Amino acid sequence: MNTIVVGYDESEPSKNALARAADLAAALGSSIIVTSVAPILVGSREMGGVDPVDPPAEHAEELAHAKEYLAGRGLEGRFELAVGDPATAIVDLADRSDADLIVVGTRQQSLVSSILGLSVSGAVKRKAHCDVLIVQ
Repeated sequence: MNTIVVGYDESEPSKNALARAADLAAALGSSIIVTSVAPILVGSREMGGVDPVDPPAEHAEELAHAKEYLAGRGLEGRFELAVGDPATAIVDLADRSDADLIVVGTRQQSLVSSILGLSVSGAVKRKAHCDVLIVQ
């Protein structure tokens, strides 16, 4: 396994995903790419701008924290801020990087969210062209 992509947003499940990716990278000598995706608002007619409640600056901070975590584990990584649909951005990064594995966290979601397909981890699993590890 050469490359692992991690979707990271500082939620507890994504912290667990980063830890699991770090464990795998350390054991297998894999490189890690961590991404945090600032979502865009989607209107009824067209794509909107960046969500002001979840701006790219916050995602840049999240990546800085992920970098500190990996450094504390003696690991280096590549860190990429993205803007757009989180699942699509994670899968696109994995495709561009020829990743062997995507690691994402999952949250307990409501029945409505599940039915509507609003889970990022579920969308990554459906769209990915490589293995996906979903961590709680």
